Amino acid sequence: MNKNILNTGVQYFINNNLDADIMSVILKKSPFRNISSQELAEQIQAKKKCEKKLPHWFNTPLIYYPNKLNIEQCSSETTAKYKASILSGKTLVDLTGGLGVDTYFFSKGIDKIFHCEINQNLSEIAAHNLEILGVENTVFIPKDGLGFLNESNQNFDWLYVDPSRRSESKGKVFMLSDCSPNIVEHLPLLFQKSKHILIKTSPLLDITIGLNELAHVKEIHVAALKNEVKELLWVLEREYEGKIHIKTLNITPTKPQRFSFNLLEEKDTLPTYELPLDYLYEPNAALLKAGAFKITSKAFRVHKLHEHSHLFTSKDLLEFPGRVFRIEEVIGYSKKELKPLIGTKANITVRNFPESVATIRKKHKIKDGGKVYLFFTRLKNNQLAVIKTSKVF
Repeated sequence: MNKNILNTGVQYFINNNLDADIMSVILKKSPFRNISSQELAEQIQAKKKCEKKLPHWFNTPLIYYPNKLNIEQCSSETTAKYKASILSGKTLVDLTGGLGVDTYFFSKGIDKIFHCEINQNLSEIAAHNLEILGVENTVFIPKDGLGFLNESNQNFDWLYVDPSRRSESKGKVFMLSDCSPNIVEHLPLLFQKSKHILIKTSPLLDITIGLNELAHVKEIHVAALKNEVKELLWVLEREYEGKIHIKTLNITPTKPQRFSFNLLEEKDTLPTYELPLDYLYEPNAALLKAGAFKITSKAFRVHKLHEHSHLFTSKDLLEFPGRVFRIEEVIGYSKKELKPLIGTKANITVRNFPESVATIRKKHKIKDGGKVYLFFTRLKNNQLAVIKTSKVF
């Protein structure tokens, strides 16, 4: 950490060049002694990436930015706030502290935080930034989190870990056993030090695979932002063997969409099936990731179009955690019936359908965009169909 970057003139330069061409900054000679052009470029790039992801950091003077990869890998403020709402207690160890975004929000509800980060430079940056942001209840430990636990004779209310999903031998990985640290291997140590563990995993991790790798899972939180799943959060409790609760959240510009259920409910529910009625419902990304394919029918009084289509319908307009459409027409999937769509403009979605969006567009010369939404899917009678709709919300 080059503290010269925090000097007033340097900070003025960084703020005035946020929209500058980065290559021109790198190629020009640095106007500051003891600060390279590369360092200036890194600060500009990283700060720019924080504008939407970490607005509190971006808008606070004298924040020191690590390289842009650290920014890309850290939680957003929105998802970090949600994580913090899951926890409460007196002590927490953030085993993979990184830039400290999660730590910052944990510090609002936990009395004392231990931020562990094996990268000493990043640990120093996190300590500086959280001091600037007014955090006073966090101890920064520049070492491996598992090593800290091994050496500590203390027990903690919570452990939080966000394993690195990059492997030197395998590249980007998703299985928990391939991540670093290997949580699966070290679960006995973690449960020895705390009754409660919160694990953040890749949104691409299959929930069934995660359940097979982990033990004593109490809750799984699926957090999406504007219909894109950002995080899977696993709450583990020592010796817990009860029902596994799934909590979904989709944060939208208007209001958050929430839905909770347990895995046993999903398994035991018998959904109802209907041909398309007046309205079509598309579950949000968090619901789909959580596997709420049957319980959704019962909970929201909507009917499935097909066992594997994961689209729903109803006669009356109902509140639903996802996109809602008014059905204008149901078209059979034949060359003759699809002829009126040739050369038109529409938004296309495929669900349980043998052709991709790209193939459909090319085959039927349908341009992207407009106010028409076409769903290419399979109905309960196993027939392929195109449902022409207009968006309600």
